Amino acid sequence: MDKKTIQTDVLIIGGGTAGCYAAITLAEQSDKEVLIAEKADIKRSGCLAAGVNALNAYIVSGNTPEDYLEYVKKDAEGLIREDLVLTMSERLNKVTKHLEEMGLVILKNKDGEYVTRGNRNIKINGENIKPILANQVYSYSNITVFNRVNIIDYIVADNQIIGAYGFHILKNTFYTIFAKTVICSTGGAAGIYKPNNPGLSRHKMWYPPFNTGAGYAMGIRSGAEMTTFEMRFIALRCKDTIAPTGTIAQGVSAPQINGAGELYDKQYGAPTTANRVYSTIEENKQGRGPCFLKTEGIGEKAEEELLKAYLNMAPAQTLKWLERGKGPNHENVEIEGTEPYIVGGHTASGYWVDTGRQTTIKGLYAAGDVAGGCPQKYVTGSLAEGEIAALSALRYIEETTFKTIYKEEQQEYERTGFEAVNKFLHHPEGIYTVFQLEEAMQKVMDEYAGGISGNYGYNQSRLVIAESRIRELRELALRLHAKDCYDLMKIYELLDRLLVAEAVIVHLEARKETRWHSFQENLDFQEKDEAYFLYINSIRKNERFEIIKRAFVGRGVVYEHTH
Repeated sequence: MDKKTIQTDVLIIGGGTAGCYAAITLAEQSDKEVLIAEKADIKRSGCLAAGVNALNAYIVSGNTPEDYLEYVKKDAEGLIREDLVLTMSERLNKVTKHLEEMGLVILKNKDGEYVTRGNRNIKINGENIKPILANQVYSYSNITVFNRVNIIDYIVADNQIIGAYGFHILKNTFYTIFAKTVICSTGGAAGIYKPNNPGLSRHKMWYPPFNTGAGYAMGIRSGAEMTTFEMRFIALRCKDTIAPTGTIAQGVSAPQINGAGELYDKQYGAPTTANRVYSTIEENKQGRGPCFLKTEGIGEKAEEELLKAYLNMAPAQTLKWLERGKGPNHENVEIEGTEPYIVGGHTASGYWVDTGRQTTIKGLYAAGDVAGGCPQKYVTGSLAEGEIAALSALRYIEETTFKTIYKEEQQEYERTGFEAVNKFLHHPEGIYTVFQLEEAMQKVMDEYAGGISGNYGYNQSRLVIAESRIRELRELALRLHAKDCYDLMKIYELLDRLLVAEAVIVHLEARKETRWHSFQENLDFQEKDEAYFLYINSIRKNERFEIIKRAFVGRGVVYEHTH
């Protein structure tokens, strides 16, 4: 394997929504050298790879950022970081306008106003949203993009970030990258739990299957403080196709009904995101399933619009309707919950950051799905967080006196990082494969840590078993053999998922209440307990997670770490 050492001002890990926008912000505001390292290709990577047909976070006419904050707060049973959600909300419309200026087509009415969908969404022609962001990135001379480079770990000295390690998946090259500051903007974690669909269809899931929790895992390994992993995300989706339900529920105002045709979701409390899943699970458990979105009778025009909408964003659903010869106007759409995901763009899981999105490691910033405490950020919220992190990183560079890294010290960092990777290429071939260990991990998480088979519920006894078996699997994974860099990538993806799985278990165990039904269904403590109106955080020390309980952070507060 070849070895290369790179120096840059800012390293951005992950060229998705937040990462690209952080780079654009840095290029517009400074002449700093910016390097984006992306595991795939920034033109079609991250959650926006296939495009979207709406922006789900926008302050529509008559509303304010405070209104958006209140919506997020209610949906999360009050427990969010208000400082983070408010600072994100205040930028939603600005970044949307910027996207339009870059070339995104946003639908407008005859008065020239954006066409809204519900109270917080606007409609777009978004199949090319990622190429638009990528082209903007490539237009700046001070941004360099490394596609197909998998970043695997940070380089940290005295709790200060100084760079990261990675390797090119195709070119057999190992990189040691030194940077004054790093912005982590990788995706969340999919594939931790056994999915709805087995075998060849196992990657037909709600969230990108190539988002493996790498950003979380790197932070955990480096001793960063992490938050709220127990607030998992479970999407309510069209059965079998895992297609989004929002386009139906909001687009044609289709209510949820059980097998008897009865409306049911409002019987289970406020119609929060978690409760829509929970109410569907409960109806099925009590023998009143299957559950549906009531679309029968919506009319031919509405049906045609749905067929077109899904052909754009989830073609499997349109094909299913066509194959059956029955569209949504003639047959209700059956719904089900997905397996749990860890994703800070929808829930509050991720790095514990200050208001400027700096993590507890000095000079390391987080934005998008990896930044915790700020649910419902979606696309535009991730752009906003990319901008906030970039501006904070610039201030950090200007205000910090950086220690010189001498040649001998640099060589020691290069040697340490390379040996950690190279060992997998020299391990003897074992009896297990990455796929087998991944499947075992998903089965453990499903059966013992609140997966689909247990209706998302768990108890202490099961979590103890889950933690023990995940740690056993991680020991086996550390002995895997890689024949090339693609194998190396798969091994690191597995190791990252196993570490995130362990973090989830520890966090589920620490919250001794049920605050978000289905998302966090503690069968030992089935009620909400206001004594737990606090953040469950963790730091990993000596191979074990240490739980930290943090008090609520309100709006208007500028929260700072005390390193």
